[in-house]
Order: sequence, then C-alpha cells, then structure tokens
Amino acid sequence: MLLPRFLKIDLRRLILVLAVISVMATLGNSFYATYEAQRALLISNTLDANRVYAAKLAEMTNTMIQSSQSQLAYSAALLAPAMTDHNTLLSEVRRLQQQTATFNSVAIVNADAMVMAVYPDTLQIKGAKLTSQSAKLSITTHQPMITDPFVSLSGNYLISISYPIFDKEQTYLGYVTGTIYLQSQNMLSGILGQHYYRDGSSLYVVDRNRTRIYHPDNARVGEKIRDNAVVDKVLNGEEGALELTNDEGTDMLAGFAPIQQTHWGVVAQRPRTATLAGLDTQMMTVLFKLIPINLLILLFIWISAIFISRPLWQLANKAKLMDQQEALKNIARIRVWYFEAAQLKQAMLKGLGLLNTKIDKLHSDSHTDAMTGLANRRGMQQMLDHYQALGRPLAVIALDIDHFKQINDSFGHDVGDQVLSALASLMQQGARQADALCRSGGEEFLVLLPELPLHLAHEIAERLRQRVAAHPMPGTGHITISLGVAYWPGEGNDDLSAVLKQADKALYEAKHRGRNQTVVANDQGALIHDDAPPLLVAPHADTQAHVITG
Repeated sequence: MLLPRFLKIDLRRLILVLAVISVMATLGNSFYATYEAQRALLISNTLDANRVYAAKLAEMTNTMIQSSQSQLAYSAALLAPAMTDHNTLLSEVRRLQQQTATFNSVAIVNADAMVMAVYPDTLQIKGAKLTSQSAKLSITTHQPMITDPFVSLSGNYLISISYPIFDKEQTYLGYVTGTIYLQSQNMLSGILGQHYYRDGSSLYVVDRNRTRIYHPDNARVGEKIRDNAVVDKVLNGEEGALELTNDEGTDMLAGFAPIQQTHWGVVAQRPRTATLAGLDTQMMTVLFKLIPINLLILLFIWISAIFISRPLWQLANKAKLMDQQEALKNIARIRVWYFEAAQLKQAMLKGLGLLNTKIDKLHSDSHTDAMTGLANRRGMQQMLDHYQALGRPLAVIALDIDHFKQINDSFGHDVGDQVLSALASLMQQGARQADALCRSGGEEFLVLLPELPLHLAHEIAERLRQRVAAHPMPGTGHITISLGVAYWPGEGNDDLSAVLKQADKALYEAKHRGRNQTVVANDQGALIHDDAPPLLVAPHADTQAHVITG
C-alpha cells in the first residue's frame, strides 16, 4: 500500500521534501566537514608538537651524551700519567661522579680489565677483573663507546659510557667509564623521564635493539618492542610523526626523533581522546549558529518549488515509464518553458539513447570472442537454442588447427593468437549472412549452416580447408586444419547437441587419419572409411559420409 500513496504525492511537495533532505544533508555535511577539519587540525598540531618535543629531547640527550664523553675525555688525559697513583684515581672518579648529576657511578679500568678505582664502591669491586661483554669490547676496540643497556651485577639496568686512556707514546692503559642507571635519578632521567602533558601522554626511549630503556612506568623498562611503525622509523634514523595504536589498544598521536650519538629513538605520544576532548562542545556551538540560516533557505526553496513544479511534474511522470519502448517519444513530446527543464529533458533523451546503445553493445560483447570477432561459447549456445526451437535443418562443421600447440611452443602465444585471428578472417570471407561462425574454445571452431544440405556443407568445409592450406599465416607460414561435418534434419529428430558430438567425432577421425582432411558423418554418426566411393552426396538425412583428403 505504500507505493500507491507515494505516487500520489504532488511534485511541489516532493520537491520540498527533497529540498529539506538536501538542506539537511548540506547542513550535516557542513557540520561534518567543519568537525573533520577541526579534528584534523588538532591531530596535526598535536603530531607536530610531539615531533618537535621529541626532536628537542633528542637534541638535548645528544648534547648531554657529547658533554659526558667530553668530561671522560678530559679525565682520560689527566689520568694517563697517574694510573698507578690510587689516591689520584680515587679523587678523579669522585670528582666525575659528584661534579654533575650525569653519572650514577664512575670507574677506571686498566688494560687487563681490572678495576683500579670506582666511586661509589657500593659493590666493593675495586681490584676485581671485569668479564662483561661491554668491558671486553672497550678494551679490544680502544675506542670511545656507549654500550647497549644491560643489567649489572647489582641488578641495575644501565648504560656505560667509556673513553680510552693512552700515555704519551699512545700505549693503551685502560679506560675511564661512567654508568647511567636507567631506573634511577640522574641528568638523563631528568630529561627523558616526564612528558609535559598530564593527560595520559608519555615519553619513552628505545635503543637500537628495540628495547625500551625509558618509560614513565618503570615496570615497562627493558621490554622488547615488536610490531611498531614508529619504532621502525625512528631506529631507521627518521624524524616525524605518526598515528598508531599502542600495546594497550589506545590510539596515540606520536612524534619521534633519533638520538644520533647513541642510535636510540625518542617517542613522545599523546592519547587521541585527550587531544579531541574539547571538540564536541565547540561543534555544538557551531551547530546552533547554522540552524537559523538553513531555515530561511528552506522557506525560499518552498516558494520556488511552486513556480517550477509543472514542467518537472510532466517529466517525472514520463520518467516513471522510461523502461517502455515508447519512452523516448513520450519525453520528446513534453513542452518545457524554461531553460533548466529543457536541459533536463535533453539529458533524459540523451541518457536513454546512450543506455540503449550500451545495452546493445554489452549484449554483443558478451556473445562475441574478443580476439577473433566470432561468436563465443555463450553466443554459440544461444544460436543452437534458437535453431533447436525453430526445428529447421542445420549442417555443422567442426574444425581446429593442426599441431597448434607446436605453433605456440615454436613461435609464441602472440603468433598463435595472430594465426587464430587470420583463420577467423578466412572463415568470414566465404560465409553467408545466415551462417554462424563460432570459436568454441582454444584453436577449435564451429560453423553452423542453416538450411544447407550435407553435400554442400561438405563442399564448403573442403573449400575452407584448401583456402587455409594455401594461405600463408603471419609469423608461421602455411598451416593446415582438420574438419568434421555432420547434419541435423530438424524438427522431430534428436537433440541438436548429438549432432555436435557427431561433428566432433568426425573431426577427431580426421585427426586420426593424418590431419588436413575433411570427414563427414552420416545421421547415425558413422564415419566413412578411406575406401568409400567418391563424393556424390545428396541432401537427405540418410546421406552416407565421405572423406576428402588433402
């Protein structure tokens, strides 16, 4: 019952309804666009702020590391002539540790990996020989080093910055090293330990092995970070910003920057929800300001609809009947008195014309083989169904190219395609208007000859065989074809598909007998042997089959 009631709505009211929908859609779209623009701006600003913040922290960390190495380099120069003076060594490590808040502990190690002095010596390791990988690496490389984070004998998670000690003759004497505890208070933790927002934002640092070495939650220090696009980029030396979902499923806006001196990465991130917290209230204010002007627009549209309803109503009435054959004529008869309606009428006429043209083309394309221009299997089946329904006699020629696989193997599939197209052209040259030429698949073809007796179908097949054998094909030279001919008497006989099988059987017999032949099947599908009498075929259903060899 809804459809008839809907059809009775007059055009003026319909236009008003559409206008209301349009205005509301425009309002909604404007509101949504404004929301999206503000949202994108907030996200962009936060990403950029986090990027700048991460870059600043990376720069400060880089400067602090360089300063620490400079302090150690200065101490190394002072310690070179005093490696056997224990008081001097102890005094220097105490100075290094207490002078700034950079190091949690400082030690001097000789070339044999023995600790000569340490401050503070809470573990009492003075005189002990170090066996850690980092100690061995510092001694073997004789280079300034910043180790990857590791857990010390005391259980502290730390990094070590070392500088080699050489005497005047450049003999390696050992190294001076300062340790920075990643979970304790020091200058580095003061730089990296806090984010300037207090709304769930955080800042963390990863080393080159994807290990988290700084995080607001100490329990997460030392974790390995697996799938994280931000970490991938920052450890690749990139600086930038990215939206991502963290390990806890929270959408974050992250800025990142590399610390070049240590090959670490700094990531500053803020929850998306915190960034967008005040946006909803702001958008409600915008909405209340948009409503009055949109009401005035609706009133204006309603008044305008009264003046434009009549010609559009006529077009709409005819548009309901666009699926009828007379649609073009009916629309053409409508008189329109203003430009817009005239353009609409013209567009409808043009659209209907194009639609009909495209439907015809789509129907043709769906039944035509793109390569050869012949009917494809769908088109062939449609024609067979048509012939079956008519019940009129039909001759069938099945053919395919001899040794086509060798052509593809020797010359390539492109040449094979050219041969198929050339063969299709030869078939079309000798075809009647009523004949149907089909590509049934691969190198196989089918010719449907309505109202043609068997002996004439055989002659046509033989002429085609000779024409193909004499015609040089592109890229291959001369080829041959084998053909099978069968006949369907028409109404009251077997299904037409049985005749197709007879034609196929005759084709395979031609292949078996050496190819480049035409074999004719009788109405029972029997094949005539090589010793059969010469070709004198009468156009009757009981016609015997003959073989014509090339």
